[in-house]
Amino acid sequence: MVKDENGGVTELLCTYDPQTKGGYAPDGRKVRATLHWVSANHAISAQVHQYDRLFNVPYPEDVAEGNDFISNINPDSLHILSECFLEPGLADAKPGDKFQFERIGYFVVDPDSKPDKLIFNQTVELRDTWSKIEKAQNQ
Repeated sequence: MVKDENGGVTELLCTYDPQTKGGYAPDGRKVRATLHWVSANHAISAQVHQYDRLFNVPYPEDVAEGNDFISNINPDSLHILSECFLEPGLADAKPGDKFQFERIGYFVVDPDSKPDKLIFNQTVELRDTWSKIEKAQNQ
C-alpha cells in the first residue's frame, strides 16, 4: 500500500495471477485473499441501508426494574451509506430485485428507489454476530 501523509491509502501495488481465480491454485498454493473491486470510472452511485440488531440485548423482554423493552432498542440499528459505488450492471435494478453483495450479504432494491437514486436494503448479512456473542456467553 502507498499511503499519503495522513495515513490514507492512495494506491495498491499488487499483481494478478489468473491461476488463483476463485481462491484456488492448481499447483497447491494457498490463496490468502481475493480482492473484489469496482472500477470508479464505471461504477454507479447508490445508497445502501445496512441493519444491525434492533435491540442491545438478546432478550429485550427481560428488562431491569423500571425499564421497558424500548430502553433496550439499539439506536445504531440502521447504517445509511450514502455514497456507495456499485457494479454498473445494477443500474437497471428495479424495486424488489434481489442481489448478493460479495462478502457482505443479501440486498433488495428499496421501493423508494428511482433510476437516478438507487437504494439497496440489506435483508440478510453473511456474518451472524449474535450467534458468536451467545456462544461466548454460554461457555
